[in-house]
Amino acid sequence: MTGPQDRRMFLRLLSLGISAPLLAACNAQGTPGMLKLLDLVGTKNEKLERWLLSRAGNDRVKSGVRVAGERFPSYFISPSVPTWDPAVSGAWQLVVDGAVRTPLRLDAAQLQRLATRTQRVNHYCVEGWTAAVEFQGVPMSTLARLAQPTADAGFVDFSSFDKGYHESWDIESTMHPQTMVAIAKDGTLLSPRYGAPARVHSPVKLGYKNTKYLTRITFMPTANGGYWSDLGYEWYGGT
Repeated sequence: MTGPQDRRMFLRLLSLGISAPLLAACNAQGTPGMLKLLDLVGTKNEKLERWLLSRAGNDRVKSGVRVAGERFPSYFISPSVPTWDPAVSGAWQLVVDGAVRTPLRLDAAQLQRLATRTQRVNHYCVEGWTAAVEFQGVPMSTLARLAQPTADAGFVDFSSFDKGYHESWDIESTMHPQTMVAIAKDGTLLSPRYGAPARVHSPVKLGYKNTKYLTRITFMPTANGGYWSDLGYEWYGGT
């Protein structure tokens, strides 16, 4: 049971319009009762988000809104912009493995040949801002068709060379038609600032779930958290 103070705090936060995912994303701290209550609300919120995703159409940028271009923020957790150095690490490859029948190992040229989609979508940040962005890349559905996930693959982990940054997703968001492995932005191959050589992007997930500097996509029977998820951000991270 949570104490009266926990309940009053929770009700006060709700009255201010603060949702469970935002509390989690702010790495909210509190008594064990408060944290248990947040976990409960987070679980219920995830069910609602999954339900909304199942009924949502494709994300669309409003008419007249320009893409952010170079004003689109960059983000990484390394001390400086992560850059793949072939002289140190060898040729970059994207590995697709885990609960799949046909593991993949794709170099940059192979990934570029699969990059059939250009999409202009919204990017939603947990901090509250939204920006229009145009990416070119490979639909995750294409990679899944090649790798053939097994029936128990209910989750997917996206990991990177940015100090081991990773985030795991639900399979439904992964297979959304607008989820892609992006290799170019605004018609130009990604620069290190924006996650080169490849990054995952989808308008159905908040920005921190969209792993940059991608090296591995692992299909899994269970979720395995993520960099920010393990620090208290909402695991589902839907928009």
